[in-house]
Amino acid sequence: MALEELLAQTEARFKKAIDALKHDVATVRTGRAAPSLVENLQVEAYGGPAVPLIQLGAISAPEPRQIVIQPWDKSLIKAIEKAITASDLGLAPSNDGNLIRLNIPALNEERRRDLVKLLHKKVEEGRVEIRTLRRHTHDEMKA
Repeated sequence: MALEELLAQTEARFKKAIDALKHDVATVRTGRAAPSLVENLQVEAYGGPAVPLIQLGAISAPEPRQIVIQPWDKSLIKAIEKAITASDLGLAPSNDGNLIRLNIPALNEERRRDLVKLLHKKVEEGRVEIRTLRRHTHDEMKA
């Protein structure tokens, strides 16, 4: 394998690892409402395999502490509510027949500490991934 080809592959893997870390960090629930919190929630729809929520409706954050989900098919409201309740987000959905509203509670001191620990863990996992890729490439270059 040519050196240029190896470096190109490694660079692509680095970008994938960094993108995965960015996505992972974006899904952390902070005090601010962000649609990325629920976009990838898997919803059992139409009796088939689970589908990401983003494919079933429009997700927006009209206020800093609220996420609004407007399903394109109103018959999916119960399934979406069930998926949100079953998730580990700790959010209680409220349904008005057309929309699902998620109110994000304010962060307390304990929750902030937990978030910092969680973010440190995720960032360290990203660093380990990059180091592993770098070491693998270095070993291949030696060989």
